Amino acid sequence: MVFRLLLTCAPKGGYRRSVKILETFANPTPGRDYEIHFECPEFTCLCPRTGQPDFARIDIHYFPDRLCIELKSLKLYLWSYRNQGAFHEAVTNKILDDLVGVCRPRYMKVTGDFYVRGGIHTTVTVEHRKKGRKTR
Repeated sequence: MVFRLLLTCAPKGGYRRSVKILETFANPTPGRDYEIHFECPEFTCLCPRTGQPDFARIDIHYFPDRLCIELKSLKLYLWSYRNQGAFHEAVTNKILDDLVGVCRPRYMKVTGDFYVRGGIHTTVTVEHRKKGRKTR
């Protein structure tokens, strides 16, 4: 069974409106704690001030509950940010919120490791824990 979350974005600055679809599938072993790690080294978005491209590596670690994230939909979801203006902090938090919204994991951590821009390297790490869960 596939579950879908349709997200629409209306970014500021006149950039193209994008539609994002995240798909999930049933966790094959929901009774076991295990970690899934995605490395996404080709993430791009636009600086909301200058319109210049920002490049980052997005790392996603999560412990699934009942649902797992389908990889192709994740790839297309992340690609949808290419023409969207976003601050590093905002886009990293938005990715976490969207992923948690679609799969409701036991634990998830998203790290945005943004490449040097203007002489500054930025890393943003955000986490989600299911209520009542103290550790990963």
